[in-house]
Amino acid sequence: MLAPMTQEIRWLSTREAAERLGITPRTLYRFIDEGSLPAYRFGRVIRLQEHEVIAFIDTCRIQPGSLEHLYPELVDSGSTASDSESSRT
Repeated sequence: MLAPMTQEIRWLSTREAAERLGITPRTLYRFIDEGSLPAYRFGRVIRLQEHEVIAFIDTCRIQPGSLEHLYPELVDSGSTASDSESSRT
């Protein structure tokens, strides 16, 4: 005999899950196909468990200091804006 479930499963449609994630359905299907996001097919309908979508969101959290490659370091050339203005005159 199966143990009684302590919490009811909340199912999301692909549209609801995509909206919750702020992505297009196409991107959602790619995450599902890659195995990044679990999904379930019931006949022709695909559903996702809400708690698994929330867990997926948690795995996508950006760690502080991991985006340094996206913005260039300021290069100190030893000159200031006033130096370059004075050289024009």
